[in-house]
Amino acid sequence: MTAPVLQVKDLKTQFFTDDGVVKAVDGVSFDLHPGETLGIVGESGCGKSVTALSILRLVQEPGRITQGQIIFKGSDIVTMPDDDVRDIRGKDIAMIFQDPLSSLNPVLQVGFQIEEAMEAHQKIPGKIALSRAVQLLKQVRIPAAETRVRDYPHQFSGGMRQRAMIAMGLANKPSILIADEPTTALDVTVQAQILELLRDLNEETRTAIILITHNMGVVAGLCKRVLVMYAGRIVEQGPVDQIFKDPQHPYTWSLLQSIPRLDADRKDRLLSIEGLPPDLIKPPPGCRFHPRCRFRIERCFHDDPALMDVGPDQDAACWVTMRRALATDGEAHA
Repeated sequence: MTAPVLQVKDLKTQFFTDDGVVKAVDGVSFDLHPGETLGIVGESGCGKSVTALSILRLVQEPGRITQGQIIFKGSDIVTMPDDDVRDIRGKDIAMIFQDPLSSLNPVLQVGFQIEEAMEAHQKIPGKIALSRAVQLLKQVRIPAAETRVRDYPHQFSGGMRQRAMIAMGLANKPSILIADEPTTALDVTVQAQILELLRDLNEETRTAIILITHNMGVVAGLCKRVLVMYAGRIVEQGPVDQIFKDPQHPYTWSLLQSIPRLDADRKDRLLSIEGLPPDLIKPPPGCRFHPRCRFRIERCFHDDPALMDVGPDQDAACWVTMRRALATDGEAHA
């Protein structure tokens, strides 16, 4: 396997509030390889978006990175001078933000905003930038790109604004594209189109993609590998096919059990995860998921599990694992 284009090592990002220190990202580590599609999934507040913002050093006060390394092409972004980080943002690592309407400037033409992204990093003439902007809009399948390039964001539909944001992200041919909930506000049909577009762009340009989402179905549609986050930590990671077929952490299993499936028995009820996510100022001792876990054992209350090998290229941070939990559950109901 080729060397990773990005290595995140023991990353900790905290927010220093009046109520206490919020441990939003607490010891996250992962590698991203060239051309890879990696999903980071979890419910709201688990730290997935803060992880993405940390990679680009965009965490705002009162938050800051307190520990860890983010190695990009041999250099640590955490300790890098601000000017060097600005050179990387939008050029080598681009980000598609969650809400394209608030990310695009409403008083500037869409084409101008794409041109601006190129001119800021490549210092190319305006006419060439305009031609490239039209080409990018065509690449993301916006019809009549030659005329739409002069439209304003409010003249685009939600799906077209998201496509324009993808075009802006691809403007400088980045090595990594971070997509933060790129399909949240879109209907199912447009969501499928955006996922197909990202998949095709990944195959054509070999740009590595980090997809941030709470939707396991979106991960299944695009990603080859997935990290499952809970309460600021990775609780399970591995190939998407393996995780969906044989999840080993009770949280991952619960997420998958809460998704409607066409091939499921109609008598089976969807599972809801009871309780609320923990307070990240004072997280519970032991496993952070234990207050909501139906399979917890005594050890879960006081011992904090580390990621352990539970299958081919699959790791989970759990004292029980679903193989043992379901076997024990089946024996109890026998």
